[in-house]
Amino acid sequence: MEVSVMASSQAKIFRSDLFCRDLRFCCVPRTPSKIPFRDPSARFRNSRLRFSLNSALPSQPVRSDKAAALSRSKPVDGVRIFVGLPLDVISDCNTINHARAITAGLKALKLLGVEGVELPVWWGIAEKECKGKYEWSGYLAIAEMVQSVGLKLHVSLCFHASEQPRIPLPEWVSRIGESHASIYYADRSGNHFNGCLSLAVDELPVLDGRTPVQVYQDFCESFKSSFSHLMGSTITGVTMSLGPDGELRYPSHHLLSKNSIIPGVGEFQCYDKNMINLLKQHAESTGNPLWGLGGPHDAPNYDQFPHSNNFFKDECGSWESSYGDFFLSWYSSQLLSHGDRMLSVASAAFSCPTVSAYGKVPLVHSWYRTRSHASELTAGFYNTANRDGYEAVAKVFARNSSNMILPGMDLSDEHQAHESHSSPESLLAQIRLACRKYGVDVSGQNSSISKGPHGFEQIKKNMRGDKVINLFMYHRMGADFFSPDHFPSFTGFIRSFNQPEIHSDDLPEEEVAEPQQMSTDSSIEMQAA
Repeated sequence: MEVSVMASSQAKIFRSDLFCRDLRFCCVPRTPSKIPFRDPSARFRNSRLRFSLNSALPSQPVRSDKAAALSRSKPVDGVRIFVGLPLDVISDCNTINHARAITAGLKALKLLGVEGVELPVWWGIAEKECKGKYEWSGYLAIAEMVQSVGLKLHVSLCFHASEQPRIPLPEWVSRIGESHASIYYADRSGNHFNGCLSLAVDELPVLDGRTPVQVYQDFCESFKSSFSHLMGSTITGVTMSLGPDGELRYPSHHLLSKNSIIPGVGEFQCYDKNMINLLKQHAESTGNPLWGLGGPHDAPNYDQFPHSNNFFKDECGSWESSYGDFFLSWYSSQLLSHGDRMLSVASAAFSCPTVSAYGKVPLVHSWYRTRSHASELTAGFYNTANRDGYEAVAKVFARNSSNMILPGMDLSDEHQAHESHSSPESLLAQIRLACRKYGVDVSGQNSSISKGPHGFEQIKKNMRGDKVINLFMYHRMGADFFSPDHFPSFTGFIRSFNQPEIHSDDLPEEEVAEPQQMSTDSSIEMQAA
């Protein structure tokens, strides 16, 4: 599929209804020789999607000296909307993937009134070969491209790996992991998760004599130095990776069955050598050395439900015993300490009046309507029917002056499987209440590309009224994003929040340039496979 954005030179830029007016789609045949974005679906591969932004008044003149004012917008309720760039926008060779398509996409977003884009910066790409050897050229190029279009940039520092597209940890870190697997999390069967480092090694010199926290600090300082000319002007926010997929959690669900409609509860990730050492120390300090030998013996496996074993049962489950409280308190406190360390690094490096630090907290909503909240417990959040586990999380963010990103703002209870006892709306409300109590600013994110109107309506429900959201990141640009099944709905969504603001210098003057016919060669093409 090839998407073309054609900006007509005959648009009257001072018209208040300029953004997204008369958005038209048509499909034309094409040869499958250009595939800039990866698309898991084959149904668009042999077509070219072309959409154009045209003025309804083609005969009106346009002021040639005011083109820069084309897309000024004033968001309603103070919500700033960003769109995520593709995860693989920078290749492992530090070049921009599909530069022509990205350029056109940025211009299209600017025309729609989007404030900026989010850029994932991967540890495995920027510090790929050896410790302390950074390569920022590709990321600098995309940042300057964003700046030239007039958009803002939100950067996500990714100290984790990605499965799809495949972006591993740095090669030099992976080599260490091959001989010292204990730098990774492990479950009770000995399965290691190599998508991020275990929090138990945060302050151990396991990376060629440096601790992971020191390596993260060095990375942040190098980034800040290399991008200093953009900090505060183009780059307005930095998200710190806190764990798997960048979220503050344990990788408790990484071996869940892909085909299961009802997700299992996951497993505790406390069996690598270093986590066991921490557990033993804690057990001995409380006078219960036998409790430090491992995690709960009666907890279910990844795909099992809460009542499959005794630990998570609603009635008389081990989670309510003295041992259960001991273990869950320790397990969650280790996660909170890790989040505190990471946010402290981000806050020290980036927090200033013009740049904000962020961290992401997941919405683990399956089994929320049970008393134990099993999936949250295995993920590291000691949140049950009897205990609020998110106030402690909000305190960590408040202490580090960090904003909290909450995904899943497109999820509603009515679209969840009844058997999963899920309630994303209740969980989201609980976390937001804790943030409000401790003065933590909340930002939102959707869980996936919305293919139906209910997703966008749910997002708007969570962004308006007294539910204050200062920033929303829509994920993410690509073939699905620009497809005819999605892009018109996204356009309507943006228009419902962004209202053009007429500036005095945008009004017509006596001298205007006569419109020129735009040639076919001057149109901007956005390609997506």
